[in-house]
Amino acid sequence: MAIFDIPLDQLSEAEAGREIKKLSAAIDDANRAYYQQDQPTITDAEYDSQKRRLESLENKFPESAAADSPTKRVGAPPSKGFKKVNHAKRMLSLDNALNLGELNEFITRVRRFLGMDSSDPLEFTSEPKIDGLSLSLVYRNGKLFQAATRGDGVVGEEVTQNVMMMGDIPKSIANAPNHLEIRGEAHMAHADFAELNEKQIANNGKTFANPRNAAAGSLRQLDPQQTALRPLRFFAHGWGETDAELSENQFDAMQAVENLGFTVNPLMKRCSDIEAMMSEFNRIEKLRSSLGYDIDGVVFKVNSLSLQARLGNSSTAPRWAVAVKFPAETAWTKLNAIDIQVGRTGALSPVARLEPVTVGGVVVSNATLHNEDYIKGIGSDGNSIRDGNDLRIGDRVKIYRAGDVIPKVSDVDLSARKCDSVPFDFPDTCPACGSAAIRLDGDAIKRCTGEFSCPAQQLERLKHFVSRPAMNIEGLGESIIEQFYSLQVMHEPADIFTLKDTLEQRSICLSEKSGWGEKSVSKLLAEIESKRTVPFARLLFGLGIRHVGEIVSDRIAKHYVDYESFVAEVDKSIADREPSEVESVEGVGKKIATSLTNAFKNPTARAGIDRLVAQLEIIPMEMATTSASQLTSLTVVFTGTLEKMTRAEAKARAEALGARISGSVSDKTDLVVAGLKAGSKVKKASALGVRTVTEDEWLAILNQQQQ
Repeated sequence: MAIFDIPLDQLSEAEAGREIKKLSAAIDDANRAYYQQDQPTITDAEYDSQKRRLESLENKFPESAAADSPTKRVGAPPSKGFKKVNHAKRMLSLDNALNLGELNEFITRVRRFLGMDSSDPLEFTSEPKIDGLSLSLVYRNGKLFQAATRGDGVVGEEVTQNVMMMGDIPKSIANAPNHLEIRGEAHMAHADFAELNEKQIANNGKTFANPRNAAAGSLRQLDPQQTALRPLRFFAHGWGETDAELSENQFDAMQAVENLGFTVNPLMKRCSDIEAMMSEFNRIEKLRSSLGYDIDGVVFKVNSLSLQARLGNSSTAPRWAVAVKFPAETAWTKLNAIDIQVGRTGALSPVARLEPVTVGGVVVSNATLHNEDYIKGIGSDGNSIRDGNDLRIGDRVKIYRAGDVIPKVSDVDLSARKCDSVPFDFPDTCPACGSAAIRLDGDAIKRCTGEFSCPAQQLERLKHFVSRPAMNIEGLGESIIEQFYSLQVMHEPADIFTLKDTLEQRSICLSEKSGWGEKSVSKLLAEIESKRTVPFARLLFGLGIRHVGEIVSDRIAKHYVDYESFVAEVDKSIADREPSEVESVEGVGKKIATSLTNAFKNPTARAGIDRLVAQLEIIPMEMATTSASQLTSLTVVFTGTLEKMTRAEAKARAEALGARISGSVSDKTDLVVAGLKAGSKVKKASALGVRTVTEDEWLAILNQQQQ
């Protein structure tokens, strides 16, 4: 069994960390191509599978959240050719299930979150997942007021005039709420797509690779008259902000949407149990080729809107919906070479360079080989994979691109192996700096011991620091970082903010170098200056400390609010040589706290952090609440068994009201919620004078905040 086939609960942290990094880079590349350029380099199914796997990994291993992780973001920022629109409610993506077994796991998670038994009735809706472009349509007093693309989920592109050219989108609706936002997918039928490409060829114009590309390109025309010439269609699948309830359940609400004049997919149905859901998946899959438009799976949603409200959303997707994807494909090709890359934390990662091959409509030329054991054909637990057969340069190998997303080598054809082939010799030294590469006990990955002197690690830390979820410095892409590094004007994050002075001191005229001009240099320097003010969470994530991902950074920032309080706590633990209080923060724990402490007590690392901080204004963490509540900024601990809601729901609702969740009681705890059989935490709270409430009292507090 290949390492990428190992269930999440059997992966080591090192294995998960490596896979997370590869997935993050692949998804960001796909985002840029798909959302900003309308020229996807991978299929929608591949992209959805990648993001789903990454989210699952980071939920299981939050301390290993990768550099440039896209799991907290949706889509990509709007392009500069369109006016920006702020969505009143975030336009989220969907979590994915890659087979019917994972659909069952989704149902189990929903029931567990809601505290429901398997015998309790739970109804879902099912509908095809349209392979198109997400749209938001805002109506005021029955008139189409604004249309926008999803963008990054928070800010989209206004395409109102273009949407006005689409025939099956109502421009006015009768008997509608005063304010109504309809959401759905713009798409192009197969027949219309073929006709469009024929016209493009006749006019010596650009042809499109698939209907989704054609739909996206048509909707995002700067000239609405060009959109009018493109045969776009629209399926409504939901709604956003509205001042009136449409119904009490998803199915009837969508019937109401259809009655207002919108096209709702006729294949939408109610499903009372897992058997009915599986039956609908199989039915729609069989109909797929005859529908006349592209779909890549089936979407299932909890039907009850009150249950949807209880389940709420993660940072990027609703907890009450899932997209079950159709299977992907495989192909055989030649393994031309194995390259070793060095990551931000020193991990040596092998990459397969392949004879380009088309798999599921996408040309694949690279695949992850994960680690040394993967190449040798053994798992980290000693179990054999590929029947124990190793991988060698020149082999004929099978490429698999299904659920585990980034292309992987799943098999090798020994009958095609040349007699003079030799096993791959995994290096014992870093290819970037020559330092020893060692593998600690229990770790599947070899790491360079050069740390801060290793140029590859320095470079990767810089790339991580400027990435979108960290400092988000536009104009400092990977190639630019590499250029500045080669010019020896940038080695650590602090150097970014002294770049202007460094260039002047060394008499380097950047505008005279290839690819630069006075305008682009001025724009970059202005962008750097604008990022001197940075939220605490972004800075902490940007430091690139091992195990400290985006989710963990956000939790720590919410707990300590400001950078000074956090550093004071870390320094105190270093001085006292005691475990850091940071490990009591929900989702952190000993391993992450130790990693943080080690980074801040390392003289070289700490000096670099201090040089960076001296250049910045770090703003405190703002609590993510819609309005102030009595729970805002309070530290809450849950203990014992809750009877009226699950622990997961209790924590989610507390965090939504601005509370910080901690796993242990200390003198910094503000409130302890005690369920049945609460033990030592209640006693400690009493000794410290911390307020303790019962579950009923806690529910009363929640109800008070919602009034």
